[in-house]
Amino acid sequence: MKSCRNTLVAAAATTALTAGLLLTQAGTGNAAPAAADSARSAPSTITTVSSGWSIPWGLSWLPDGSALISERDSFKLFKLTRSGTRTQVGTVPNVVTTSGEGGLMGLAVSPNWNTDHYVYIMHTASDGNRIARMTYDGSALSGYKAIVTGIKKNKYHNGGRLKFGPDGYLYATTGDAQTSGNAQDKNSLNGKILRMTTDGKAAPGNPFGTLVYSLGHRNPQGLTWDAQGRLWEAELGNSQYDELNLIEAGKNYGWPTCEGSCSTSGMTNPKRQWSVGEASPSGVTYADGALYMAALRGERLWRIPVDGTSAGTPKAYYTSSYGRLRTVETVPGKNTLWLSTTNADNNGGEPDGADKVFQVELK
Repeated sequence: MKSCRNTLVAAAATTALTAGLLLTQAGTGNAAPAAADSARSAPSTITTVSSGWSIPWGLSWLPDGSALISERDSFKLFKLTRSGTRTQVGTVPNVVTTSGEGGLMGLAVSPNWNTDHYVYIMHTASDGNRIARMTYDGSALSGYKAIVTGIKKNKYHNGGRLKFGPDGYLYATTGDAQTSGNAQDKNSLNGKILRMTTDGKAAPGNPFGTLVYSLGHRNPQGLTWDAQGRLWEAELGNSQYDELNLIEAGKNYGWPTCEGSCSTSGMTNPKRQWSVGEASPSGVTYADGALYMAALRGERLWRIPVDGTSAGTPKAYYTSSYGRLRTVETVPGKNTLWLSTTNADNNGGEPDGADKVFQVELK
């Protein structure tokens, strides 16, 4: 079984690294022709799975169908079952706040959790942002080990998403740490998408022989793969445009030279862009032919149909109904999403315990 899986993930990695993905002019959130929408679903009913949260940030699935969820400012990690039972499994050590967007952010359960019991965590520490590995044995969290350090931090623009790709490698998003030049510096880990082994080393095939997979990002927070193994990313812009990007190894996504589409040579344009008031995106996931993107300032869930390398016309759901939407993930084996809020953060202004985790059925 392991050798079969290795063959499959190697094929996915080859496709992701070598496919010649066509560039198209980016559309805005409410305009431009749609690509063919082969999806068979759209958001229908939404119900509350769990309430009483304070800035839930990262979400990753365990093999038993429950989820691990991090709280950014409490530094706690919880297990949440499909039926809504919440259990604290531990507090992550060495985490500090930035009194802004830093703290305990993304997490990713090892694809081999049944044998290694590893959980990967991205967080802010005293010396910067880092990626760490811990052991979760099903009841408690232990064995902290930092595997990537040297990612600069700041009050804002810390990135923070972690996900395992179909190639078996760990991907991370890093913000520019409020120093825009970091995004264009290939020697900096900031303003990048990183791709690594489970020990935090540069993954084979990375374009520069380092952890860096792509560059020119301002504050990327969403990562997902479509059914063909293509990597999509959602990114917070500055004052004009937020972006949905199709990520290719070694490509430059423009920041700070470009915000949204531009004609500068060497820069890769987004597939879609929105005004910051419509989006300010965080999490993104793929389900049944479409990308689902959670919007913070925009307070809505965007559905964007994808057809090959094209992104169709976005449609918004739940606008201003549930506040700031942080993370969205597809429930394994289901035509269902989990969607979380962060209304208790600085921009939401709600008290601790005001946040929720929702379940969205796709029809």
